[in-house]
Amino acid sequence: MPAAAPKPDILAAFEAAKGFMPTGEGLALYAAAVEAGRLGLPLLEVGTYCGRSTILLADAARQAGVTALTVDHHRGSEEQQPGWEYHDPETVDPEIGLMDTLPAFRRTLHRAGLEEHVVALVGRSPQIAALWNTPLGLVFVDGGHTDEHAGADYEGWAPHVAVGGLLVIHDVFPDPADEFTGQAPYRVYLRALESGEFTEVSVTDSLRVLRRTEAATPARG
Repeated sequence: MPAAAPKPDILAAFEAAKGFMPTGEGLALYAAAVEAGRLGLPLLEVGTYCGRSTILLADAARQAGVTALTVDHHRGSEEQQPGWEYHDPETVDPEIGLMDTLPAFRRTLHRAGLEEHVVALVGRSPQIAALWNTPLGLVFVDGGHTDEHAGADYEGWAPHVAVGGLLVIHDVFPDPADEFTGQAPYRVYLRALESGEFTEVSVTDSLRVLRRTEAATPARG
């Protein structure tokens, strides 16, 4: 069976949205989201930015009759701050001088006609994860690229992936030359495999799709 693909209008909205995910990886994410949606559980991403990948999760959620959730403080990750390669001055709030991608995210969803299928969780990922107790069909980790942030996203959210659900990790770069942009997600990917709770489903450039095959190990107090 061929992988599920978004309709032309959804793909066009994705490609028009501000963000960094290449189309090939987006198509792989969409296929994973459609598959995970069959579990009848919410689909969650960590790292919203301006909503480019959220469009794909939201459309898959709409088809499955579930909700897409997206977690971000909307102040930008490390590499998006002024002076760094991925900084976009258009995302800076002129009144306070800090990044605020929430308005752009809301415009993205509105233009795509997907607002009612998404719940935006505005805050720090570890704080929200600490309050979370609902099983998830998919968790897409695409937040900060330091070991602190990527590790906290994995520790906070991966335990909530239901058996049979998918853990998707973005910006996985095994090459040590990519220390700043992709080594922390790579180490998270290795942790997931070494846990024995996940098996690899697919690799598309820097996107890894893993399936939970074993129940999560209870946290030790």
